[in-house]
Amino acid sequence: MSAHAALCRLRPAALILTAAVLVPLTANAPAAATTAAAERAPLERMLSERALSERVLKDEVVLTPGKGGLTRVKETIVYRFAGNKGFKRTFTTRDHDSVTEDRVYKIEGLRASSPNGGPTKVGTSESGTRTTVKVSGGTSLTGERTVVLEYAVRGAIARMGSVEELRWPAVGGWSVPVDEARATLGGGATIDNVNCFAGPPGSTIGCTQFYTNHTRTEGIFSQQRMLSGESLTVVAGFPAGTTGGTALYERRHNVATAFSVNAVTGGALLGLLVLLGGGLAALYLLRGRDARVVGKKAAEGDQPPLAGAEFEPPDGVRPGQIGTLIDEQADVIDVTATIVDLAVRGYLLIEEEDRAATGRLDWTLRRLDRPVVDLLPYERILLDALLTGRDGGARDAVKLSELGGTFATRLAQVRSAMYDDVVKQGWFARRPDTVRSRWTVAGIVVTLLGVAGTVALALTTEWALAGLAVIIAGAALAYGGQYMPAKTARGSTVLAHTIGFRAFLERGVLPEGDASRQRIALYSRFLPYAVVFDVVAKWSETVKDAGQQGADNLYWYEGPAEWDLSKFAESMRAFTLTTSGSISQSRGF
Repeated sequence: MSAHAALCRLRPAALILTAAVLVPLTANAPAAATTAAAERAPLERMLSERALSERVLKDEVVLTPGKGGLTRVKETIVYRFAGNKGFKRTFTTRDHDSVTEDRVYKIEGLRASSPNGGPTKVGTSESGTRTTVKVSGGTSLTGERTVVLEYAVRGAIARMGSVEELRWPAVGGWSVPVDEARATLGGGATIDNVNCFAGPPGSTIGCTQFYTNHTRTEGIFSQQRMLSGESLTVVAGFPAGTTGGTALYERRHNVATAFSVNAVTGGALLGLLVLLGGGLAALYLLRGRDARVVGKKAAEGDQPPLAGAEFEPPDGVRPGQIGTLIDEQADVIDVTATIVDLAVRGYLLIEEEDRAATGRLDWTLRRLDRPVVDLLPYERILLDALLTGRDGGARDAVKLSELGGTFATRLAQVRSAMYDDVVKQGWFARRPDTVRSRWTVAGIVVTLLGVAGTVALALTTEWALAGLAVIIAGAALAYGGQYMPAKTARGSTVLAHTIGFRAFLERGVLPEGDASRQRIALYSRFLPYAVVFDVVAKWSETVKDAGQQGADNLYWYEGPAEWDLSKFAESMRAFTLTTSGSISQSRGF
């Protein structure tokens, strides 16, 4: 068999084999092509999106320093638009140099132009430490446009030792990536050294390239592939005196500067000292006069207040009046002393209940049939308040325990009448409570005005210390107002005699030879004053042995069975405490 014949015989089998081999390969070809296309799709999409996204293709800056430290900048920007009408670029124009000062950079003469229809309308806005430059046009733009941005910056050159240093973020502050950045610094002056940094603000990473030409009159800086927000900062040193530029500083407004001491705040503080000094002088004149009169008359009042067979306190002053005169306040204890005085003078009978029988300590105040024509106005108000029921009707007796929580309103009326009385007596020119209130309200108003003024001044000026001075003055006024009520000369004289009378009660010694009944009468007459002066225990020593002489009770106070005057000091102490607690929630006002 020839070779040709053999080949012919083998061809069908080969074709079959070839077909068998090719069929599966042909069947898998579409899947392989789809897989390859799928792998290429993300890369193509990324390339397509990168080709369509907005970015700075090239940013070339020329800086020319001049006299006075003014640096002129011409920036040629090739920007690819994708539908926006313009772009923004942000400059850092303020650095916090210290707690109170900022180093500032002033951008001036900003303008924009375009040779191929790019945006040319320029606007600026400031926020915090940054200034944003917005370049916009009238229509949406696509494709590449060239914009020439020109401006001048002051404060970029500062004296650093023996050289003048220029430091400025020539390229940066973009919200889009920058493919290529280049800066040229020239102007004919000799450049001692150059440096540059690329990256986020404050970066110390060197840029791609920086150098000077062979004449050292021009510096060249470049950086490839900058991300949004990154900057290319150029640095160059010139011989001292080349431009005469200096750094610009402004005082930063914060808490430290708002409360700084200056001519205005110093004057306000001085005025405050004068005001406080004047207030002290006024208080000295008012209080000092009282003290002088009291000192002069005290010796005259330091005598046993006896006149023949009559027993009278100095100038016939009532206990409640003395209490108000001493501290210029109508205290609850002064009202309690008045209740005791009404009993001593025959308008009330105080009955102490038997604690063993009732299981509690209580007293009954019982009305006695006596005309009230000789009572002072505040005494009549007090007597009516005690013996008037909740329904408004009169009652003959009342327990102290029944007064709790119901007497406070009437107590205010009694206190007001007591203040009116000391003015009527001529001891004060005006009601002490009214004087205190007026000064306190005035001080509070001044303090509030000072607070509002301090806040306003702190937010807008450096004079907040003046407002603080007003706050202090207002607080001093409110506090000092508590000491402003002043007695008249007549009031000071009565006070002097009162001091002597108190010394007499504190001694707790009655004249020798008095009969027991006379001693009890004298003791009773002066007991309300002892309540005001808080010397009941000492004064009660004068009658503790009266029970041994046949006197077991007082004509105005009845104790339970097996009670005698030796127990009276403790009974009276308990009575005054219980009464004060029943008629008011607190002892003093």
